[in-house]
Amino acid sequence: MSAQPEAPDDDGDFTDLLSETRILLPGAQMLSAFLIILPFNTGFSQIVHWEKQLFLATFLFSLASLVLLSAPAIQHRLMRPLKDRAGFKRVATRQVVAGAFALAIALVLGTNLVMSEVFGFAIGLIVSALMAVLVLCAWWLLPLWLKRRM
Repeated sequence: MSAQPEAPDDDGDFTDLLSETRILLPGAQMLSAFLIILPFNTGFSQIVHWEKQLFLATFLFSLASLVLLSAPAIQHRLMRPLKDRAGFKRVATRQVVAGAFALAIALVLGTNLVMSEVFGFAIGLIVSALMAVLVLCAWWLLPLWLKRRM
């Protein structure tokens, strides 16, 4: 008996989506936790104004990623039983992709924040640009390229 490929509207697709959010959520949680405690450190008051703005942007993108990545699980629980499973999966997929996008921005900004503080502005820009390229390639371009090849 051979396994049949899953239909796009099959439960497995949604189960996969929820599993994928379980992979992304801890990263978003760790980044947010780091950012929450940062202003309470004694040296935070000494950073310059642009670094505080960078911190604020990083913090807001990090929180947005947490909200968007956790939304499908919470919505699924509140809306049970689902009447339009396929429609719900489309919306949930968009939320997860938007959450991953927000997390990607938070990671790049967080890289800049840390590297600029430790090594200076120029190194912060270079390393955060490298992080942006890594995220762009690994999370967005590689899957598109693989999808076209398969």
